[in-house]
This record gives sequence, C-alpha cells and structure tokens, in this order.
Amino acid sequence: MTLLNIAEICPSTRVLGPGQRCAIWVQGCCFNCPGCVAPDWIPQKQAQLIDPLRLADYILTLSPKLDGITVSGGEPMLQAKGLNELFTYLKQKSNLSIICYSGFTLQQIQAKNEPLLTQLLQQIDILIDGLYLEQLNDNLGFRGSSNQVVHFLSDRYLQEKDLFTQRQRDVEIHIQQNSLLVVGVPPLHFSPDLKQSLGLEN
Repeated sequence: MTLLNIAEICPSTRVLGPGQRCAIWVQGCCFNCPGCVAPDWIPQKQAQLIDPLRLADYILTLSPKLDGITVSGGEPMLQAKGLNELFTYLKQKSNLSIICYSGFTLQQIQAKNEPLLTQLLQQIDILIDGLYLEQLNDNLGFRGSSNQVVHFLSDRYLQEKDLFTQRQRDVEIHIQQNSLLVVGVPPLHFSPDLKQSLGLEN
C-alpha cells in the first residue's frame, strides 16, 4: 500500500490559490532553501502516514465548499506515487482544481521521463516551480520569489493569471490545540511582525 507522509493539512484556506482550498503539506524535502517558510517540513522523516484514498474521501466531504486543493511541502515530487493516487481519485469523483508547488522546475520533472511524473503533471492545473530564492522575494503573488514560474497546465485559471504573480500577499493564522498554523505565502518581515503583535519579542 502506498502511503503519503503528511506534515500538515488545513481543510479550508483562501490564501494559497483562487477560491476556497484545502491545503496539504507533505513532509520531506531534498532542497534546503535559505529562508524557507517551512523548515520543520524539510527533514525526510516520518510524520503522519495517510492512505491517499482515505485523504481523498476526507477532502470530498469538504468539497461542497471547496474550489480545489493546494499541495506544498516539503517537496511534493518526492511523493509522486501517493499524490498520483490522490489526484486521480479526486479528478474521478469531483471537479476540484489542483495547485502544486515544487522546487524542481517543470523542465527538470519532464526530463526525468518517468511515466508516474508525467501522469501527475496531467492532473495538475497549476504548477508553481523552482527553488525559493530569498533575494528574489518580490512580496507579490502566490509564489515565494520572482524566479519561480507559474505554469498553467490547464486553462482553469487563465482568466485569473495575474493573481498568481501580482496580488498583495496575506496569510491566515489557524489556532490549533498547542500551536499556530500560518497558512499562505508570508509577506516580507511577517515573522518579526507576528512575534511583536503576539508579545513574543524579548
């Protein structure tokens, strides 16, 4: 059985793509970009193992209120098999859109010439690719830095194209049992501002 190694799930957000979305972060990344927004999810260690079809069924219970899902990490391409099962099931059962982030470029993924990756790309509506480069963070859009390319692999969001590179950034803070989950691509200087507003500055 294929299992997804999941770092975190946010059942409802509006800051990781158009509309209402379920956000999924996979655990484990082969990159170590300076300034990464999610350093805890870089280590390739076991987090929460989930059957892709069980996760899909959970998402489908939310789907009347969802426009789609957004997958980030971590590095999603390292879990292509499980994500392929998840995406295939969702596409069969719903009209949910799929946005996916990857540190690999589209050209690098295609150059691997692996049928599994090819099939995965066929199911993704938007791929936001490339390493995060802190010095190229332009504080705009759904991407982290301006070198990252937004690939419209379907025509689903072509009419909202500028949102991905030009929108003013905002984040959501979700209160969990013992922690805060920050969702979205943070504006510049967001972390110090958050610490100050929460009274966490020394």
